[in-house]
Parts: sequence; structure tokens; C-alpha cells
Amino acid sequence: MFYLSRIEHTLRLPPHLLSLRLEDAVRGELEKLFLDKVIANLGLCISVHSIQSIKDGFILPNDGHPTFRVEFTLIMFRPFVGEIIVAKLKESTANGLRLSLEFFDDIYVPVHLLPVPSHSVPDPGKRDRVVWIWKFPDSDEELVIDGIDQIKFQVHSVNFPPIPIEQPEDSKPFAPMVVTGSIDFDGLGPVSWWVDAEDKDEEPEDP
Repeated sequence: MFYLSRIEHTLRLPPHLLSLRLEDAVRGELEKLFLDKVIANLGLCISVHSIQSIKDGFILPNDGHPTFRVEFTLIMFRPFVGEIIVAKLKESTANGLRLSLEFFDDIYVPVHLLPVPSHSVPDPGKRDRVVWIWKFPDSDEELVIDGIDQIKFQVHSVNFPPIPIEQPEDSKPFAPMVVTGSIDFDGLGPVSWWVDAEDKDEEPEDP
């Protein structure tokens, strides 16, 4: 889920930061540039881990901003396909589920990756929202995805959509990294589903 990525970047440093220790000034500017940003094919930047080198400082004529070539390491978030992650339910719609890790919200479980058979009913407390329900196989029991429990999902795909040139005003915010998840497998879904199932398996039979 998390990994280190080494990057080289040409950094233009504002002159007012020259009173600081050079590494502290550079780190602050790197955090402004990269923290909480998605880098295509690398993932979401969580933190600046370390700075390996700061080289080739120069000032362009009539500029006043020193420029450096910086080599540094970032802590990145990019889950791998097949990874099991625990998240919270952010919203539930007719299209499926949207999950959140608090620092990253663009996780989607589409309808075809919900447990089979599943159906939805209108959420009485939220307009345009639904509650998804899984009918447990070979049983009349129905299990609800209500957002109370954490949800365990498996990463199905990780995509980096191209940035749109134009975006309609009524469209949802652009997501530079989208994780698609699945809960259509034993052990996945709200964690209480499987805790309850284990408890039932351990109940002693009547003599």
C-alpha cells in the first residue's frame, strides 16, 4: 500500500526562505508541491521521507530566485491489485459503494463487484442514497451494508485517468487516481459479517 519513490526535481526557491537552513527551506517547498498530490503512475504523496542531495544552485538573470536540482524520496500510497484493505463507507448509491481511508476517498465498489445476490433499498435518511443488502446463500438471512462497520475490500484495479481539458460544471470533481475494489468473496465486506459467522460456527450444539 505504501512505498518509497525517489525523484529528481528542479526546484525554484523563493528568496525570503534563504534565511532558513537550506534543507529545511527545500523540504518546505517540496511539501507544498507534492504533499497530498497524485503523481501519475506513482500514486498519492503522503510525506517527504528524506532529501538525498541539493545540487547546482544558480540564479537566473533578473530573477533573484535560486534554483536547485534536488533528489529526494517520497512516501507514496498506491495499493496493488489483490491487496486487502479496510476502509469506511463514505456513500452508497445505485452505482455501488464509495469507500474512504480518511486520507484518500476515491475508492469505488461497483455493483458487479458486490456480493451476489445483492439488492438495494432507498435510504430513508439520505436523499439519492441507497442501502445495499446481501442475501446470504442458502439462507433467508439478509446482511446490510450500513456504514457502521469497517469494510474489508480487495483491490481490483488502480487507474490514473487523463486530466480532462474541459469539465462540465455539474460533473463530480476530477479524481487523478481511482481505486476499484471488490467485496464479492468470503471474508470481504463489513467485518461484522464474518465475526458473527464465526461466532455462530462456534456455538455448541444442544445435547
